[in-house]
Amino acid sequence: MGTLIFYDDAVAAKRNRWLVISVLVVAIGAFLAISIIPIFAGWGDRPGAASAPGSTPEATDPQAELEARARGYELVLEREPDNQTAIIGLVETRIQLGDLQGVLEPLKKLAELNPSVPEYQILLGQTHQSLGNLDEAAQTYRAVLTQQPGNMKALQGLVALLLEQDRPQAAVGLLQDALQSAPQQNEVTPGAVDVVSVRLLLAEVYVTQERFDDAIQLYDEAIANNTEDFRPLLAKALVLRDMGRTGEASRIFQQAGELAPPQYKDQVRQLAAGLDTAPAEGASTPDEDGGSASEDESAE
Repeated sequence: MGTLIFYDDAVAAKRNRWLVISVLVVAIGAFLAISIIPIFAGWGDRPGAASAPGSTPEATDPQAELEARARGYELVLEREPDNQTAIIGLVETRIQLGDLQGVLEPLKKLAELNPSVPEYQILLGQTHQSLGNLDEAAQTYRAVLTQQPGNMKALQGLVALLLEQDRPQAAVGLLQDALQSAPQQNEVTPGAVDVVSVRLLLAEVYVTQERFDDAIQLYDEAIANNTEDFRPLLAKALVLRDMGRTGEASRIFQQAGELAPPQYKDQVRQLAAGLDTAPAEGASTPDEDGGSASEDESAE
């Protein structure tokens, strides 16, 4: 998960502590995020996928080896500009070199060559966002949403960007529009918009604005309408925990754990165990500067 974590950390580092410790990262990001890594890994495993010309696996200097590998991919692309194995190899190598600016052009090429693969555009948007190119990032996310209005990764990215720009009402409007159009979208393409996920993301925007009653109301509606879905329960428990209402949170964590699929039960238990370090009942909510939790630890 190295590449995805790299980007997620770069974006998440700019968000406030409430956003990081709450459901946007945990209930939405951890359980719903589209994994981009398998796309790259699949190319590297393809039969006949050659290593970069001029690379030296026995080199003792990792930096020099990465630079040589990047140059090898560049040489391949001079001869074969549409060679996707080389493009992906160059993207991965430049990421390892920390050259985000150098990632932009090959990512754009991948997006152009694979218009039906939105993950490339999303990764491009995340890269722009990490570099501070917010207008370009927004355009990229919106381009994905024009084609797939319910794409959760694009919605997450655009919402995070709007919050970063201190535009919470724009984020709310974006998600409300997605919910309003969901019935029509799902009638045309069943499952095109995951209404529960969009509601959870909207609730998290409310959390960042300390509109806790609005957030909890959304969680309660989602719980009532999706009795077999553990995610709204987990989201509500996390917010109640961070508000210091640990008694209620403990009960709801237990319900979420009972409903969670086997692959998520351990994660829910680990989150519930965090109650030991949660604020006491009635304690004030820690502010952004006062929090001691590491954002790297909170990121996916």
